[in-house]
Amino acid sequence: MFKGKFAFDADFIGNLLKPKSPPLIGVDISSSSVKMVELVGSGRGRYRLERYTIEPLPKDAVVDGNIMNLEEVGDALRRGWKRMGTRAKNLAMALPSAAVITKKIVVPAGQTEEQLEAQVETEANQYIPFALEEVNLDFQTLGPAPNSTDDVEVLIAASRKEKVEDRVAVAESVGLKATVMDIDSFASQNAFELMQGQLPDAGRDQTIAVVDVGASMMNINVLRNGQSVYMREQPFGGNQLTQEIMRHYSLSVEEAEAAKRNGGLPDTYDSEVLAPFMDTLALEIARALQFFFTSTQFNQVHHIFLSGGSATIPGLPEVVAERTQVNTLVANPFVGMEISSKVRQAQLTVDAPALLVACGLALRRFDE
Repeated sequence: MFKGKFAFDADFIGNLLKPKSPPLIGVDISSSSVKMVELVGSGRGRYRLERYTIEPLPKDAVVDGNIMNLEEVGDALRRGWKRMGTRAKNLAMALPSAAVITKKIVVPAGQTEEQLEAQVETEANQYIPFALEEVNLDFQTLGPAPNSTDDVEVLIAASRKEKVEDRVAVAESVGLKATVMDIDSFASQNAFELMQGQLPDAGRDQTIAVVDVGASMMNINVLRNGQSVYMREQPFGGNQLTQEIMRHYSLSVEEAEAAKRNGGLPDTYDSEVLAPFMDTLALEIARALQFFFTSTQFNQVHHIFLSGGSATIPGLPEVVAERTQVNTLVANPFVGMEISSKVRQAQLTVDAPALLVACGLALRRFDE
C-alpha cells in the first residue's frame, strides 16, 4: 500500500516518493498526443512556464486511455523530451479517470497511520471488484467529515496494476522515471485553481463545469468551492470533425487532420462542416449539464471552461454559451503566469486549452 496523493515510487515497494523533490515534468498521454509541461517557481508562490511540447501519436497507439503500442508512445515521449531541451528526468503522469475506482469513506478521527491503512484496506475490499494484490491502492485524508466532528473523510483510489505499469514502462523505455502517478481529472482540477481568479469573486460559491473535449471522449467535471461534485464521460470528440472533413472532401485521415489544423479547406468548410460540428458539440455539453441537474441537488451552472484540442475553434465559446445559456470561457491555466523566453506566446495561446492536465501534473512539483 502507498499513501498520499495517488503517488508511488516506480518499484511499487510502498514508500511514498516525495513529489516536492526537484525538477518534474508533467506528462499527459492522451489518445492523440503526448503533452509535456515543466514549471519552475518564480517567487512569492508564483510559477513560470519554463517549457512545453505536444507530440502527436499515431492512430490507435492509445485507445480509451489504454496504451496499445508502448514503442510508439515511447518514441513520442523521447521526441518531446529532446525537443523541450530539459535536464529533468522525473515525470508526473496520470491515469484516465475511467481506469481508477475512487470512493470517499468516513472513518474515526485520530487514528494512527497503521490503523488507517488497515481500515482503508478493509473498506477497499468492499468496493474494488479485484483482488487487492492485483491493484495499486492509495488514499488521502481530505479533512473533517461534513456531518461529524469526530470523523474524517478519506478518499480511496485504486487501479489495476497493469494500467500503472504501462505508463511506468513507457517512461523507463526512454531513460525517464515516473515518480508521481495521479488521475487526469484530479490533475485538471489542480490546474483549474490557477484559473479561478478569472471569475467573479474567484468562483466562490459558484458551480463551474470544466469540459475537456478530447479526440474521442468528452469529460465533464463540475466543481464547487474546490470540490468535484459531479463527473461524466461522453463518447464525443474532435475525431468527429476529422471524419466529417474526410467524408465531405474525400481526404485521408492524415490529410483531414492537417487541413483541420492548418487550414486550406474550401470556403464552404465553415458553413457546411465546422458550424454543424460546433452545434453538435454544444448540444452534447447541454445534454451533459441536464444529466448533472437531474442526478444532483444542483439546478444551475454559473460558468463553463472549455479545454482540450477543440476548445480553440473560433466562435465555439459563443456557440456553447448560446446553447447552454451559461457564461463560457476557454481554459488557459497560464493566464497571469510568467512565461519563459523559450516559449512562443502565440503558439501557447493555441495550445493552452490542451495542456490543462499536463499543467496540473507539473504543479505536483510544488506539493508539500
